[in-house]
Amino acid sequence: MKTKLTEIKTLDELKKTGYKTASIKDELRKNLIIKIREGEQVFKGVWGYENSVIPELERAILSRHNINLLGLRGQAKTRLARLMVNLLDEWIPFVEGSEIHDDPFNPISRYARELIKEKGDDTPITWLHRDERFSEKLATPDVTVADLIGDVDPIKAANLKLSYADDRVIHFGMIPRANRCIFVINELP
Repeated sequence: MKTKLTEIKTLDELKKTGYKTASIKDELRKNLIIKIREGEQVFKGVWGYENSVIPELERAILSRHNINLLGLRGQAKTRLARLMVNLLDEWIPFVEGSEIHDDPFNPISRYARELIKEKGDDTPITWLHRDERFSEKLATPDVTVADLIGDVDPIKAANLKLSYADDRVIHFGMIPRANRCIFVINELP
């Protein structure tokens, strides 16, 4: 009997499946190729761009490019970005408890690296559904760098008796929390 991916709960179990992680750009590309081969319409519900914007967007995804959608209001930019979630793998594993969805095979946060060092193959993992892998922020004048990137949390530093230079006192902003996700900044001035 084949185990469902989401039933896998430890790093060891994940390794035994032969699971290979991919960058988000590779995920998007792989799944777009599959949908094109199957003749499936990728950007359902977006009309009028079949011969212009959509082919350009598909080429950008196939080329693994970063994407900026520019245009006037009402031109389906946000809708196109939200529909790109359908090109992500249905589930991805991450180190349980990680605020930034650390890849179990390539952790970047101190939390995940230390947990894997401590627990090894018994490191608990959990799964993130593609519907949870879209994050957006409206670019209002009150948005700060701390909102987007993060900042030092002085309360955490005091409680843990750590220096402000210690990465354990960082409160992650929206961009780090969108690690391995699609992140959109909307309505840039």
